[in-house]
Amino acid sequence: MSGENKGKSAAFAAFFILLGTGVVFYFLPRVMIALGDVSPWLAGAFGALMVLAFFLLFWLRARYQRNRGN
Repeated sequence: MSGENKGKSAAFAAFFILLGTGVVFYFLPRVMIALGDVSPWLAGAFGALMVLAFFLLFWLRARYQRNRGN
């Protein structure tokens, strides 16, 4: 794969990751409020899991890139 294609691929990946997390974080308060009616602990755990998932996604991508030798 050429250098230009690698740059476009990385840009597309970053765009979709940020777009997806933006959508998730946009709806996160509504979901947490709904879960908070059931249990405040459930709402807190869900919020923490969503934030951790954001960082986990980038960690997994970095690990994948490192294993591919890029």
